[in-house]
Amino acid sequence: MCARRPAGSARFAAALAAALALSAGPWAARGPAFAQAQPAERVFELRIEGGKLAQGDRAIRVQQGDAVRLRWRSSAPVDLHLHGYDIELHIEPGAAAEMAFVARATGRFTVEVHGTRTPAGGHRHGPALVTVEVYPK
Repeated sequence: MCARRPAGSARFAAALAAALALSAGPWAARGPAFAQAQPAERVFELRIEGGKLAQGDRAIRVQQGDAVRLRWRSSAPVDLHLHGYDIELHIEPGAAAEMAFVARATGRFTVEVHGTRTPAGGHRHGPALVTVEVYPK
């Protein structure tokens, strides 16, 4: 014997499906790519020689949401720190090293050489090598 559903349940199910389809808004018809765009990938090749940036502009400009890759090479061992994103990186001569992040915070953020430790347990900063400028979308 088959169980019968009340006649009102079919109408309720149809009304519920229609309400859910309408609540998705304009994004549902355009697919997930419209609702969540892929970030642009920005790659910068940087070289340190004699403790300074070898060439190029000292300002790196990106948009909020960009996937950023700072690819570093150095003529000598060096420790770097990207302020604001709190990324630290050690580079050995002849080897490439990379800082990768999504530019979520807007503003200006310096990449500085990390120096020796202080007696209080902190560290000294060297000169800013580059400034990453993240502009709002």
